Amino acid sequence: MKRLAARSVLVAAIAALTAGIAPGPAGAIVPQPIMPNLTPPPAPLPAEEKHRCFSGGVEPVGDSPSVPYPQAMLDFASVWPFTTGAGQKVAVIDTGVSPHPRLRMLAGGGDLVGGGDGLQDCQGHGTLVAGLIGAAPARGSGFAGGAPDAEILSIRQTSDYHRPQGRSEGDHAETSASDEGGYGYLTDLARAIRTAADAGATVINISVVTCSRGGIGPDDAYIGSALDYAVNVRDVVVVAAAGNVGSGCEAQNPIDLPTDPTVSPWDSVSLASTPGWHDDLVLTVGSIDQNGRPSDFSLAGPWVDVAAPGSRVTSLSQKSDRMAVADGTSFAAPLVSATAALVRSYRPELNARQVMERITRTAHSGAEDRGLKIGYGVVDPLAAVTSELPFEGASVEEPDSVAVAAPQAPPVADPRPRTVALTAAGILVVLFGLGIAASFPLGRRLRARPASRRGR
Repeated sequence: MKRLAARSVLVAAIAALTAGIAPGPAGAIVPQPIMPNLTPPPAPLPAEEKHRCFSGGVEPVGDSPSVPYPQAMLDFASVWPFTTGAGQKVAVIDTGVSPHPRLRMLAGGGDLVGGGDGLQDCQGHGTLVAGLIGAAPARGSGFAGGAPDAEILSIRQTSDYHRPQGRSEGDHAETSASDEGGYGYLTDLARAIRTAADAGATVINISVVTCSRGGIGPDDAYIGSALDYAVNVRDVVVVAAAGNVGSGCEAQNPIDLPTDPTVSPWDSVSLASTPGWHDDLVLTVGSIDQNGRPSDFSLAGPWVDVAAPGSRVTSLSQKSDRMAVADGTSFAAPLVSATAALVRSYRPELNARQVMERITRTAHSGAEDRGLKIGYGVVDPLAAVTSELPFEGASVEEPDSVAVAAPQAPPVADPRPRTVALTAAGILVVLFGLGIAASFPLGRRLRARPASRRGR
């Protein structure tokens, strides 16, 4: 996420310099500026049941000893010798979570729909999400959650089995966070985020999405403020689904990055998605299929950070003797939430932003830049937990202060030895010169004397 922020600053600088030459498209939609401490109001209307809760909504399947492809692809089992997520509390803001034998550490965190404890799931959506995060292994089953020793805190915020009181079928508030026209206001989603943060969640999973053309609307300001509170005040990692085209999100955004480096990918966004588009505050997750390709339904956008399997995903059903299978970025997000719980358990010294950065930096992608459907790539739980990354813990330490004594003045040299030496040398030179001078007359005298004559 920080890499995109730096890239965005660079793009903005280039765009400013070239504004008079090639202005970008007008009317780009972006989230509203964050307003800290913007407390959401109560929901405008209470909920009423429109269908009897019969624990349906997902496709039931039988269990199997084979490991489902999402768990095999991400290889959570390779992380469990290091950590299983113990000590982490993952809040699931969803349709509720039904009690299940394999959710050993499930707690109710509240119900903004029916006023209960959050442990009723009419649709099966929230239970499936929770299973992908924290389901315990079981004999004869190849399925387990990515962080099986993490605690699950369920907060029910949305329900397709309910509607605002007094509303007719199909008539729901524009601010609803429910895909299917049920019950779930954005103000309630903001309240749920704050509730989870105050309840001690270390990770929050949000697999409910609101999409809208041209922006979300004024209530999205409450979402931004709640996310800011969770991340920057309460130090919580927030993970959100990107959204599904055709299921709540009516059309696809452009899937290719602009070829012009001075053009921001935000300029071509037509469909906003919250909470995922609050990019600096959440890890937004796209979906891939079993072949590693981006899922057709996965909503693209410059806010997508990473991807995980979301096509034909198997997890727990509300019925304890069955499993369920479903498609959607809703089920890719909890695999990333499990990864975040594992990282936080193994590396408790990291803050929320460092955890999010670690997950994006260790993701795998064939592309050099951030893609609009899978972000920086597919998450790698083992690498996220165990890799030693150079950007972490790199601090400049103050050098130790050591008192250094002032250098002493060198001692004044005694001139006497030098004087004596020079004097002696001078005397020797004089004597040597006199000896040479005296030798010249003697030599001359010896050469002038006549040779002696023999035989005389």
